Amino acid sequence: MAVKLRLTRVGSKKNPIYRVVAADTRSPRDGKFIEIVGRYNPQTDPSTIEFDEDKVKDWLSKGAQPSDTVKRLLKAKDIG
Repeated sequence: MAVKLRLTRVGSKKNPIYRVVAADTRSPRDGKFIEIVGRYNPQTDPSTIEFDEDKVKDWLSKGAQPSDTVKRLLKAKDIG
């Protein structure tokens, strides 16, 4: 099973708020996931980016691959 760290949308219509989750690559974007590892709200100024660093580092050490967007967010927070 290949695991990715990626975004899943939880906000309402025209109000995107995202969770950063560890999910199986075969599951759909807003479908089943394994664990929530952070949050991202692009609508605040500046954007709100929160991670549980221990969980993120644990998943990365297990071989989880971050998506391009999550990779950018991790870089902004100096994690990984």
